[in-house]
Amino acid sequence: IGVVVPKIAHFFFSSMIEAIYDTAFHSDYEIILTVSQENELREQKHIESLLAMKVDGIIVSVSENTRDKAIFEKIRRMQIPLVFVDRVMEVPGASAITVDDFGGSFNATEMAIKKGYTKIGHVGGFREVNIGDRRYLGYERAMKEHGLPIHPNWVVYGGFGEDDGYKGFMKIYESGELPEFIVAVTYPVALGIYAAVDKVGLKIPDDIDIICFGNSGINKFIKPSMSYVDQNTTVLGKTAVELILDHIKSGNPYEAQHIQIPTQIILRETCIEKKKVNSA
Repeated sequence: IGVVVPKIAHFFFSSMIEAIYDTAFHSDYEIILTVSQENELREQKHIESLLAMKVDGIIVSVSENTRDKAIFEKIRRMQIPLVFVDRVMEVPGASAITVDDFGGSFNATEMAIKKGYTKIGHVGGFREVNIGDRRYLGYERAMKEHGLPIHPNWVVYGGFGEDDGYKGFMKIYESGELPEFIVAVTYPVALGIYAAVDKVGLKIPDDIDIICFGNSGINKFIKPSMSYVDQNTTVLGKTAVELILDHIKSGNPYEAQHIQIPTQIILRETCIEKKKVNSA
C-alpha cells in the first residue's frame, strides 16, 4: 500500500502513520511511505513512483498547495483503490476519511463564547484545502449563531505550520486591535501564535486566550498547556487501512465511501473563563 503524506515531523501525521503501519502489518501488507513536504509537484512524482511499483492501493493526505486532480483521476482510471485521509479532494471513485472539521471548529468557538469571550479571531489555513475551509466555516457559523460580529482583521488565512501561525498573529497584532481569543486551525499554527505572543510581550491566556484543532505529544511540556479539538489520529489511520483493504478485496468497481470521525474538546490550561482573565 502506497502512502503519501505532507509531513512526518508533525504529531498529527506521525501518529497517524504509526496507526497505518500497525494496521497494515497485522493484515500482512507492507507500507511504502512517501512525503510531499507540502509540495504538489513532489506529491505527483511520489504517486507516479508508487504507480510504477504497482502498489495494490494508495492512501493520500494532500499537500496544502495541491489544486490539480489529474494524478488522482489517473489512479482511478488505472483502477487502483484510492483513499484520501484528513486532507481530501473530490475525485470520482475515491474514498475519504476525515474528522468532523466543521463541528469541531464550531464547538471550539462556541466553547470560547460560553467562557465569556465575544471578540474572537481565527488564524486559519488555506480555504482551498478542505480542512481550512471546513474549520473556518465552523468558526463562522458559531459566531453568527451567537450574534457576534466577525472582525475582518481578526481572520487570517495561510498554511498549516508554525511559521504561518507566527505570521498570522503578527498580522493581527499589527492591525492595531487584538481579539480576546483565537481559534487556531492546527496545533503547529497555535505554536507559532505562542511564539508571536511572547515576542510582542503578551501572555497566554492573560492577554489573549486560545484553542486549537489537533494535539501534540509536546503539549504537556508547554506552559500553559493548550486546550484542543482531539482528532483521534489512531482511528483515522486504522480506518484508512481497513477501508483500502476492503476496496482491494472487493475489486473494481467498488463503492466509494466518505467516513467522518467524531471530535471532542479537551480542556487544558487555555480557554479559561473570561472573568478569571479580568481578575488576574
